[in-house]
Amino acid sequence: MNTPQELHYAKSDEWVRIEGDIATIGISDYAQDALNDIVYVELPSIGDALKKGESFGSVESVKAASDLYLPVGGTVTEVNSELEDSPELINSDPYGKGWIVKVKLAGAPDLSDLMDAGAYITYCENR
Repeated sequence: MNTPQELHYAKSDEWVRIEGDIATIGISDYAQDALNDIVYVELPSIGDALKKGESFGSVESVKAASDLYLPVGGTVTEVNSELEDSPELINSDPYGKGWIVKVKLAGAPDLSDLMDAGAYITYCENR
């Protein structure tokens, strides 16, 4: 399981990378593997202001559909429009070309309930 050290992880399997006041969000390698072949991604609209924990879209695979939850609050500044035509990018590169959304943070992010890579690996192993 690929779990980059510099990211923070939610129990709902989203990851977040904080760079200044921008948070890039996607789903983990564990999640994409569990979902199997992703065939559709529902993306939010640019300008949507969302609270931490709020659903911002969904992913659908040949096995299941799963809602996506924002691990930090903010305003959507960018969506990965490549996923509309190539949702399988989430399977092949979940931490790179498979990112889903970028948000401008609403102040300092609350990362207290997110896990570092080691804690997330342990969490996944104990499911």
